[in-house]
Formats: sequence, C-alpha cells, structure tokens
Amino acid sequence: MTKSNIIGLVIIVGLLIGYSLWMAPSKEEMAAAKRKADSISFAQRADSLLALEAAMDKKTLDDSLAKTNPVAKAMPVHDSLSKGFGTITDSEEKFYTIENDLLKLKISSNGGRIWSVQLKDYQTFDSLPLVLYKGDSTMFGFEINTEDLRTLNTADLKFIPVGTDGADSLRVSGKDSIQFALRVYPGKADTTSSSSYIEYVYTLKGNDYMVGYKVNFVGMRGYIAQNTRDMSLLWSTTLLQQEKSLKTEQTQSTIHYMDLAGEVNYLSETKDAKERVSTAVKWVSFKQQFFSATLIAEDKFESTDIETIGYPDNNMDRQVKTMKSAYILPFSIESDQSYNLKWYFGPNKYKVLRQYGMNLERQIPLGWSFFLMQWINRFAVIPVFNWLESTNMNYGIIILILTILLKIVLFPIAWKTYISSAKMRILKPEIEEIGLKFPKKDDAMKKQQATMALYKKAGVNPMAGCVPMLLQFPILIALFRFFPAAFELRQQPFLWATDLSSYDSIYSWTAQIPLLSQFYGNHISLFTLLMTISTIMYTKMNNDMMGSTQQMPGMKTMMYLMPIMFLGFFNNFSAGLSYYYMLANLFTFAQMFVIRRFVNEDKLHKRIQENKTKPVKKSSFQKRLEDMTKQQQQKAIRK
Repeated sequence: MTKSNIIGLVIIVGLLIGYSLWMAPSKEEMAAAKRKADSISFAQRADSLLALEAAMDKKTLDDSLAKTNPVAKAMPVHDSLSKGFGTITDSEEKFYTIENDLLKLKISSNGGRIWSVQLKDYQTFDSLPLVLYKGDSTMFGFEINTEDLRTLNTADLKFIPVGTDGADSLRVSGKDSIQFALRVYPGKADTTSSSSYIEYVYTLKGNDYMVGYKVNFVGMRGYIAQNTRDMSLLWSTTLLQQEKSLKTEQTQSTIHYMDLAGEVNYLSETKDAKERVSTAVKWVSFKQQFFSATLIAEDKFESTDIETIGYPDNNMDRQVKTMKSAYILPFSIESDQSYNLKWYFGPNKYKVLRQYGMNLERQIPLGWSFFLMQWINRFAVIPVFNWLESTNMNYGIIILILTILLKIVLFPIAWKTYISSAKMRILKPEIEEIGLKFPKKDDAMKKQQATMALYKKAGVNPMAGCVPMLLQFPILIALFRFFPAAFELRQQPFLWATDLSSYDSIYSWTAQIPLLSQFYGNHISLFTLLMTISTIMYTKMNNDMMGSTQQMPGMKTMMYLMPIMFLGFFNNFSAGLSYYYMLANLFTFAQMFVIRRFVNEDKLHKRIQENKTKPVKKSSFQKRLEDMTKQQQQKAIRK
C-alpha cells in the first residue's frame, strides 16, 4: 500500500467519522423521535381497538380468546377467572330506569351501560317516542387486560345496583338530583365485604339534559394487569331516523369533537369518514340533524379514533349512520382510579347548548367558518327570532315578521340600489350611441374609455349598484344556514306545511322516474315552487329596471335558468327557508313599488344633465391611468 493510499484511507475514515458525528441527532431531535414512536404505538393500539369493536359479539370474542389463550377457552369461564371477573354468559339481563323531567334512561345490568335514551318532550316525525339510540345497536365499555392474560370489556360484565334498596326505577324533578350506582366485583369476591370493584355512578338533575357519569376502579391491583398504563374506552351506535326526510337527516349527521383549545371539528357529513385525533379532546358528539349524544371528559381524552358509516337513503331499517369512537384515558394500577365524565342527551338548540359553556352550540351549522355569517346569526337573527318566539305566535308569522324587520333594516341599501339602476337606465340611450360609434372589436378600448368618461361626467358610479348587493349577500347566506338548522321550526305547522324544518309536500309519488326522481325528488314542495316563481318574476323586474344591453351573451338566459335549477335543490330543503325566500321576493316587489312612487326620474335625469355641464375633476390616479392608456395606444400605432 503506497503512502498516497494510506493518506486517502485516513481521509475517508475521517470523513465518515465526521459525517456520523455531524448527522447525529440532537437531544431535542431524539426526544421528538421518541414522541413519534410513542404516537405510532398509540395509533397502532387505537387500530386494534376499532378492530375489536367490530367483533364485540360474544361468539367472536370467545373465538378470539381461544386463539390467544387456548387454556382459558378450554376451562369454564368462571373458573378461568378466579382472580378476574365473571362474565354474563349465564346471567339474565335486568333493566333499571332513571328519569327526570326531560330524560328517561334505561340502564342495563349487562355492562352497566345506558341501554336507551328517551327525550320525553319530543316525538319522531311519525309520532313515536323519540329514542336517541337503543342497546341492541350500541356498544359501550372499558377494555381491561387482566392478570391472567385475558382481555375483557366491561360491556361483557354483570353489574349490580348498590344503595337502591331493591328499587328498579328512580325519578327526580325540579331542582333535586339523584344518583344511581352499579358495581361489578371480581369473580369470587364476597360482594358484601369486597373492597375491589368497578363502579359506574350516574347523576341526574331534575331539569337538565346533562347526565353525570363517574367511573371508579377501586382495589384493582391483582386483577388488572400490572403493566397497564392506560384504559381504552369503546363507544359505538347506529342512529335511527327521527325526521321526515331520511336523506336530509343523513347529510346533516356526523361526529363532532372539541380539542382543549376550544376548536370544534367534524367528519364529513356526506360520505363515510374516519379520523385519528392524536391531540387531547374534551368531548365527542354523535350529532344528528336536531339531536345529539355527547360524551364529555372533565379533564380530557388523551387520544380518540372516530368513524362514521353511512347507509342508503332508502334503507328499510331507517338507519341514519353508524358512529364509532375509541378513547384512551390514563390509568395507574398503583392507586384507585376515577374518571369524571358527563353525557349530554338533548336537542341541538342554540340557547340550550350555549348555556353549558363548552362550545357545544358549534355543532349547529350557523356558518362558523365565516366570521361575518356567524355574527349575523348569533347576534342578530337568533336574538330577534327568540324574542319573537317568546310571544307564542305561530312560527310562520314569526318568519313573516322577521322578514319585514330585515327588509326595513336593508331599506337604505335597496334605495341606493334602485337609484343606481335608475341612473343607468337614464344613460342607456347615450351608452347605446357610444356602442354605435365604436362598432368594431378593435375599438373596444375606445368604447370603454368613452363609456367611463360619460359615467364620470354624469356623476354616475356603475359599481354603486353592486356594492349594496354585496352587503346583502352575507345576510342571504346566513339565513340560508339558519333556517334548516333552526330547531325551533321542527314539527311546527304553517298553512299546508306540517313541518317547517322539512319539505312541504302537496303531492308525491312512488315511481322512480329517471332524472326527475334523482334531481328533483318524488314530491312537489309548494313553498319551493312559489319561491321559484317569485324569483323568476324578480329577475325579470330587475332586468327591466336595468334596461341594459351590455350583458354578456347568454347571461340573461342563465339568470332565468338559475331559479329553475334551484327548484330541484330546494325541493328537499326546509319549508321555512323556501317560505322566507318567497317572502323576501314579495317584499322586494313592494319596496320597488314604494320607491318608484317617491323617486322622480325626470328630476334625476335633469340632475344628471346638470352634472355633465360641470367641470370634471380628475384624481391623480385617474390621470396616471389615462397617461398609461395613451402611451399604450401610441405604441400600438407605431407598430
């Protein structure tokens, strides 16, 4: 080996050592890598929880246990769990009822879970008791790894009530409150003296949709695996139809959740969705169109997996969606562990949800993504609507008065729009003369300059009519969000409409007509039809007022086609929304009639002619713009 080879080898080794030292991760990077690895492990565990949930029926669970622990499967269930918990394979299910003025909860001994929730003040669209969910389509329980290498879920354990003196039903009213507790003890423990148990404590106040839910793990050392560092909670249910339109209810039902910063997010409402929320979560809500079931942590859920599964809108079982969730909670075997949770079972009514101070009202689609839209609804529309509601008038009359009040508020904008369109109409003959003077496409720039010069000389701003319309647009969209989401309209009749929150069918059919049934539906909503007719009339009136021939080719046709397209879109929407838009169009006609009586267009024309005789002051910006235009024209001539 030559000297040069040795020197080269030393340099290469030095470079390798230097590179490895340079690329070595810092302490911060090593900590970040560890957090990432923990997150991946956490996510893998959550995946296994969701997989387990899909197979939570007893047979599948036993088959799974047989594969992981054949010895346990070969032995009788209770004998194999001499240090664990007895399951409910040979136990009869018992139900206990607790209720207040608003809720009726049925609690099962199997798993100690809430088997069903009835909202006593409400009914389904077909006059049945309104039950949010039932136990035969619901799974809820904590997953436990026992000392004898088994995995159990509290949903499969037999709970017994404590402190009820044998009563199967408890009721509370007014400002009072009650507690109902159930416990499950280790398999061979003496329940009269055992200090080891899992306890569920339900607290119910007399006039509240919120239900206290405390979970206590007491004396679990020796029963739950020593290496347990966290507890997994699984909750899933299939929500059933409550409203008239199953399709509409499906497109407005999904899972909402709030993180510790107060930010509320949700899964897609229109398609199946699944998400792993790796950050801490305060609450998770299974939200339907007008009702929701929400699980709330006093502290937090460390991690959450959520998923929604949809069904065809013509399914015979009236299924809206299946919603699944899996949570991770911290756990220590060294001491007793308690989790303070809450349930909200109730209506998605703004003033009800708002009172709990946890952003639950953000489940109501009021346009939260656009600040101006939500401000209009929160600080204007909802307070006025609630004030009118306190008078106990019919909701159709309330919408009528609300429309009148809005039109009064927007009257200055309507006045400004009319004056602008009147000025444009007066200048129409002169604008047409300019068009005849510059008929060629090459003279488009000259034509535009001449038109703008006319506007400037006459003191007319062609954008003056657009600005008022832009100011009205947020209000229009805000109310588009408000009426379909307004719980107050649910099952409220007006004229021929039996439910202002749903479509008002005056004629329906069962035959599936190609295209018509797909894009329009199998019914005729009269308010939507009247709204469409009034919109077409308004479009014609607006075109006549403007009297403009400067529209792009086909634009006028498109303006008439848009209301017809909306006919199919609004046919399945809230009758209250179509009713409001129809009223808005009618009051616009009335406003235009009143304004015409007070605006003298001859005087307006005279004022415009006077403006033409006055010298036009050009701003510095306008001068620079004209100079640039002249320079461009001179360059074009030279070429």
